[in-house]
Amino acid sequence: ARVLEIAKRLSLQAARGETVEEEGCKRHREPLKIFCKEDEAFICVICRESRAHRSHTMLPVQDAVQEYKGQIQAHLQALKEDRDKLLGFREVEMRRSW
Repeated sequence: ARVLEIAKRLSLQAARGETVEEEGCKRHREPLKIFCKEDEAFICVICRESRAHRSHTMLPVQDAVQEYKGQIQAHLQALKEDRDKLLGFREVEMRRSW
């Protein structure tokens, strides 16, 4: 959800022609270049070495974006198929009621 929220915000800023600024770590003021899978959060290189994240699974931001993008696309496809089935059922019921 956080990845999607950030992606939407960046897309809206780009669409408006605003300068897209990379969000940085509020604590260390470093670029957020790593994604912590356990906390589902973007973190900086310094945070990665902290006790809070040291044992967690990490991914580069671009890899995490691609992974979540694939998951979102798969869920979207399943929802579209469900919608098509429901619309088909609705059509059959409307014909039967006529």
